[in-house]
Amino acid sequence: MNIIQGGIELNYASRLKYFRNVAGISANALAKKVGLDPTTIYKIESNDSKPSLGSLERICDVLGITLADFFAEEKQELEPELRRLIETVKKLSPEQRDQLQKLLEVMSTDSKK
Repeated sequence: MNIIQGGIELNYASRLKYFRNVAGISANALAKKVGLDPTTIYKIESNDSKPSLGSLERICDVLGITLADFFAEEKQELEPELRRLIETVKKLSPEQRDQLQKLLEVMSTDSKK
């Protein structure tokens, strides 16, 4: 089931699959964490059903995204691995981010040698 937003067709199935893959979580694991039957996730991903707002909020929370991210009109341009990395970094403290930045700078400098 698709919805129209700003003249653009939104497909719950493809969006859910995309964000689930970015998060690196299986449909069964997502269903368990959200408190849904796995068949519900499969029905959403096969475009046979759409989630309630409450279920979608819980799904987004588990996937580490907001409802705004889920419904964003622009195409996701980052590769799934980069998106997953960014979502992980968002969970770090400012000090941890600083340490990670320093590590990445050292790693990128070493790879150029």
